[in-house]
Amino acid sequence: MKEDTRPLPGLTDRLRLDKWLWAARFYKTRSLAAEDIDKGRIEVNGQVAKPSRELKAGDRVDIRQGGLTRTIMVRALSTVRGPAPQAQQLYEETAESIARKALFTEQRKLAHEPAESIEQGRPTKRDRRQLADWQRWSASVDE
Repeated sequence: MKEDTRPLPGLTDRLRLDKWLWAARFYKTRSLAAEDIDKGRIEVNGQVAKPSRELKAGDRVDIRQGGLTRTIMVRALSTVRGPAPQAQQLYEETAESIARKALFTEQRKLAHEPAESIEQGRPTKRDRRQLADWQRWSASVDE
């Protein structure tokens, strides 16, 4: 993969955590990033963070998303959300995190599909009518 060599726009020394997560393209919006931070899914240098926590280059960020914990080292801070190649220059994922991600992906591929346990699938219109007839008559008392 070719690395983007253009200079990063909006570089700064300090930046809010929610803004950086948005600029680095971990979340689509700042509000989604702030929501996950408030739920305790984001840690900075081993401590649970708040959305207003100021990041600086060299900080370690742990992100829990969908059963996977990613460990990211902050390389640069930018206030601008650019294209993905530029956003990838803002951080570096640790080798341990990349290995966890590969293992998680492999386990998901090998996991049993829950829908396969359903033998018949959705009931047809005819099945639903029969079920409705059965429910209607099963509660009545025979005279």
